Amino acid sequence: MKKGINLWAFPAGTSIREALELAKKAGFEAIEVNAAEEGEVTLSSTEADMKRIVEQAKEFGLELVGLSTGLFWKYPITSSDESVREKGKGVCRKMLDLATWLGVDAILMVPGSVGSSFAPVEPVPYDVAYKRAKDALLELKEYAEKTKVAIGVENVWNMFLTSPFDMARFLDEIDSPYVKAYFDVGNVVVNAYPEHWIRILGKRIVRVHFKDFKRAIGNINGFVNLLEGDVNWPEVIKALQEVGYDSYVTAEMSPYKCYPDQLIYDTSAAMDRILGRC
Repeated sequence: MKKGINLWAFPAGTSIREALELAKKAGFEAIEVNAAEEGEVTLSSTEADMKRIVEQAKEFGLELVGLSTGLFWKYPITSSDESVREKGKGVCRKMLDLATWLGVDAILMVPGSVGSSFAPVEPVPYDVAYKRAKDALLELKEYAEKTKVAIGVENVWNMFLTSPFDMARFLDEIDSPYVKAYFDVGNVVVNAYPEHWIRILGKRIVRVHFKDFKRAIGNINGFVNLLEGDVNWPEVIKALQEVGYDSYVTAEMSPYKCYPDQLIYDTSAAMDRILGRC
């Protein structure tokens, strides 16, 4: 498995070039970039813009692991507002284009929500959310198949697809090799065991995020540095190996308040231990 880190681990305002340089120094092999409405990767970015990022990554000898975004919270494909749903689908299509230009084969997608314990989102009945999300992805899978970039549906705190059986059924009903699971280890710890999810999802997993979580806290403040929470990392790695997962594992962290560069080194060292590299 290859060791990556998401750009959200770096302080706001850090350029991609600066992040690449620090990630390389800390021992990472890959970096995951994020699309937003402002910044270096946006919905108006061009192929030339993305090629500059590709060249920067090559300069530092790093790979690009994928593309994520927070925009699906703002434009959920489960919204009761059709114009918002269409905007969300447009975000997905643009991300598939950006991924093609970046030379990566997977993007992250939040499949809408039923509700949220940490974000102000519109409550949507579960069955309605399921149908809207499924209909959207049945449409979007055609574009994903055209670009040959997988849409990685992530398990998040959205009160939706809350069990591995739900997620597996959802993906199987869409039935495309280009609509798979972007599995986040830390996101399921509040009420489940990530190793169980991994074994059930199996080959449906296209990418993996690493986070850790303390159940005793039980809310958004329970996310902690790798090895400080309740994730049974030996079992997680064993489960990933059992299902034949051998792609990127990418840390999705929040920067330290002071000396934020230290987080990058600490995360790299923790991942080396988790992956059995030291």
